[in-house]
Amino acid sequence: MSDATSGRLIGYIGVGLMGHGAAKNLLRHGHRLTLLAHRDRARIDDLVAQGAAEAATPAAVAACSDVVFLCLPSSVEVEQVLCGPGGVAAGAREGLIVVDSTTADPVVTRRLAAWLAERGVAMIDAPLGRSPAQAEAGKLASFIGGDPQTIARVRDLIACYSEVMIETGPVGSATTCKIINNFITVSNAAVVAEAVACAAALGIDLQKFHDIVSSSGANSSMFQQMMPWALRGDVSPLRGALRIATKDLGYYDDLARGLAARPVSPHVIALYRRMEAEGHRDRFLPELIGLLARENGIAIQSLE
Repeated sequence: MSDATSGRLIGYIGVGLMGHGAAKNLLRHGHRLTLLAHRDRARIDDLVAQGAAEAATPAAVAACSDVVFLCLPSSVEVEQVLCGPGGVAAGAREGLIVVDSTTADPVVTRRLAAWLAERGVAMIDAPLGRSPAQAEAGKLASFIGGDPQTIARVRDLIACYSEVMIETGPVGSATTCKIINNFITVSNAAVVAEAVACAAALGIDLQKFHDIVSSSGANSSMFQQMMPWALRGDVSPLRGALRIATKDLGYYDDLARGLAARPVSPHVIALYRRMEAEGHRDRFLPELIGLLARENGIAIQSLE
């Protein structure tokens, strides 16, 4: 095992919008990073230029790492990377810790953690809150579930890219919190989109509407991140795709199924699934404003 004072041996699998920033900040804190090779080269090449190494398979990443971070699209990819041929488990060193930052299905997270434990690999879930810009700045929020002793061994690493760290309980609890948090987030986005589309259809000046909401109790982080698109066609503050929101809502639906008090979520889930079915899965959340405005017979910004 490597010594923390000389830089830990870290593997990182999934350097997308969020993972790139987290991995970059691990490098900046002096840790030795090995990435899983990927055909999408831009972010990989950027990190290699900063000193990261590259390996061809998850097993090869695990074989040279004390801790392996995952930041993947869904539980499907997590299971493939951990358990599949050439997966992390196949190359795991003694005492390996897996830190899964994926926004995943908590049921699958707990099952995979138990499966890895039988093979001598510890796993915690540590999904990420906030935005890609905050990932690049090392100012994410991390929600962490798992054995406290295991968490203690990796807190210094998570702190490299997080200014907030909240321990939530046993493995799977952090992902459960993240899924419920994301339900609030994407539901708020749906409310903002409907309200702004309605305001535009009723002839309200959207800059004045922005100023009014910003000064009132209706203001929210989601409102502020979505309005740059309505005002200027700018999606940069919120580059989350509708398909990701739909995926997270599916996980929420599974978690909450059987609960009596669910007056809101069926309508939110139906909206996002309809948007995806109509071919809008890769549009960003702020563009939901324009999609609903178009249904009202008006155009706010270009949807081309």
